[in-house]
Amino acid sequence: MKDTMIVEIYPTEIDSRLMNECANILKQGGTVAFPTETVYGLGANALDSKAVKKIFEAKGRPSDNPLIVHVAKTEEILPLVKEIPEKAHRVIEKFWPGPLTLIFEKSSIIPYEISAGLSTVAIRMPSHPIAIRLIEESGVPIAAPSANISGRPSPTKAEHVIEDLIGKVDAIIAGGACNVGVESTVLDMTGQVPMILRPGGVTKEMLEEVLGEVVIDPAVENPNEINGTPKAPGMKYTHYAPKAEVIIIQGDLNNTVNKIKDIRLSYEAENKIVGVICTDETRDKYEEGIVKSMGSRKHPETIAANLFKVLREFDDTDVEIILSEAVDNVEIGQAIMNRLKKAAGYRIIEAE
Repeated sequence: MKDTMIVEIYPTEIDSRLMNECANILKQGGTVAFPTETVYGLGANALDSKAVKKIFEAKGRPSDNPLIVHVAKTEEILPLVKEIPEKAHRVIEKFWPGPLTLIFEKSSIIPYEISAGLSTVAIRMPSHPIAIRLIEESGVPIAAPSANISGRPSPTKAEHVIEDLIGKVDAIIAGGACNVGVESTVLDMTGQVPMILRPGGVTKEMLEEVLGEVVIDPAVENPNEINGTPKAPGMKYTHYAPKAEVIIIQGDLNNTVNKIKDIRLSYEAENKIVGVICTDETRDKYEEGIVKSMGSRKHPETIAANLFKVLREFDDTDVEIILSEAVDNVEIGQAIMNRLKKAAGYRIIEAE
């Protein structure tokens, strides 16, 4: 077990000495967990195969699940890719830094482990001040998947990272809560038409305003469409799952509430402990049991920010079954439903 250093750094007042210590760990081939605007990431030098392997070991991550490389400046992409298509320049100018990952044809310096043997590499520029500063101080591109045990809900607070990775990584930067709350949108720029491989904070509608036609990979809705190595992180495996079984109920909102109540009663008749994930608009409709709201349907960005936190909170209870309301599968709701479906292993019940 490693002796993990926990470092408190405030985004508004970054301590140069502490940041330098963490950057040195990365330079020396170590692992550092750090906050981004989406979720906490577990970082290592993206150009060091041995360092990258430590990420997979700490997370228990399948080796055929590619990683995202983080940079601090656009020009840092150039050595990592074969070319930057014209359409990529457009979205970089509009959405970087921010929660958007772009997939390019990779250059020869990208280690096999980063791309899981694919000919492509995923790159993004985070907007979180701690993440940017860490990349700048370390002087290397940083490979960083979410800083959690593989398959568990992604970490949006330092406490989540500590719970999962203490003793498994060299350092954890505690830098407050992440404000977006779901991982970045992944956009494949290697084909004729840009393709979303993972929905996130930059929505299809936002991308279409800049690029025109944008399509969504069929595997986003149906993971059975994936053959072999997935093209982007998080496509192939059950993810974001708490310890309890998750079931999604979708349909008309009133019907959904009633269906959840009926299902809860049937499980409780079997002496199962049932929890409910709802929204602010329906919270008062569930009078009994362990009920947690993700946020407001009027402000779906609050649901995105709270989703993983709520899933993790259930791990501190005795709940065996979690019944979750669905949200509208549009704009940021696509990202929310993508994560919820993976947490549920795609188990969905229609409320009729």
